[in-house]
Amino acid sequence: MSGRGGGNFYVLALVLAGVRMHQASTTSQFILLASALSGALVFGKARTMSWPLVLFFGVLNSSMAFAGGFEAYRFTGTGLKIVLSILLGIAGVVMLLPEKEAAKTASSSFGYWNIKHKGNTYVINLWVAVPLTLATGFFSGMVGISGGSFLIPLMVVGCGVPMRIAVGTATALLGATAFAGFLGNTLHGGLNTALALSSGAAALLGGWLGGRAALKTKPKHLKTISGLLTIVAAAFMMANALSSK
Repeated sequence: MSGRGGGNFYVLALVLAGVRMHQASTTSQFILLASALSGALVFGKARTMSWPLVLFFGVLNSSMAFAGGFEAYRFTGTGLKIVLSILLGIAGVVMLLPEKEAAKTASSSFGYWNIKHKGNTYVINLWVAVPLTLATGFFSGMVGISGGSFLIPLMVVGCGVPMRIAVGTATALLGATAFAGFLGNTLHGGLNTALALSSGAAALLGGWLGGRAALKTKPKHLKTISGLLTIVAAAFMMANALSSK
């Protein structure tokens, strides 16, 4: 609904239900894939996404998500929980920060990419967008979160993308990111097929309903609630990590 994906909560819910961290991360990526695909259909039909941005952020994010998912097995379950709790804490704070839409002036400087979409100009500062997107993709793939909490502020504040377009774009590109992270994790045997399919089926419905609701809802209040809940989730995950040592 807000383009940030429920991955911030999926992993925590699975871990608290007794699922091993590596398996929870893999399952979360599958759930994210299912919900993102159904949500993207809704946003695509409503034409509230920018395909150039989907391709740009999607390729960078998904390539590193695969690497992060593949490398996750170098870390213990406790180590991944600590990384996840830190990322959730940062994501929660970022979600509470204001995302003020601001039109950008086209720049001809080296390292800037100007995109025109529906009368708007999006200015991508490649010096900032590329490293942040690569880092977001790697850690998202590693611990099974969406990364939308970081990409949406980057698009809205840093690139001048309207909030509704940013939400639709993030929903579409998160499908590619989740698929890449899922593949990386699955190569190490972290897939529980029955759990993934049952959870994914529910996520398909949730993504479709959330996408339709997002078209009629201002994301501001939902973003604030999500930010607070994400910080709480970070505290729970850190407590779980420390208690499992």
